Amino acid sequence: MKWFNAAKGFGFIEQDGGGPDVFAHFSNIAAHGFRELLEGQKVTFDIAPGQKGPTAENIVPA
Repeated sequence: MKWFNAAKGFGFIEQDGGGPDVFAHFSNIAAHGFRELLEGQKVTFDIAPGQKGPTAENIVPA
């Protein structure tokens, strides 16, 4: 996780293999309760095309 703003509910994931950062929205986090990610946290996810670039789906904290 590159960064995540819990108040706004989104952030960006830095890909391990390089490439553009991936947009992460709290609604795509596969967790119960309050969905938040921490800077530096490892996650797995699927990439889907978004309006402004790649978007993460099915985000699972590692």
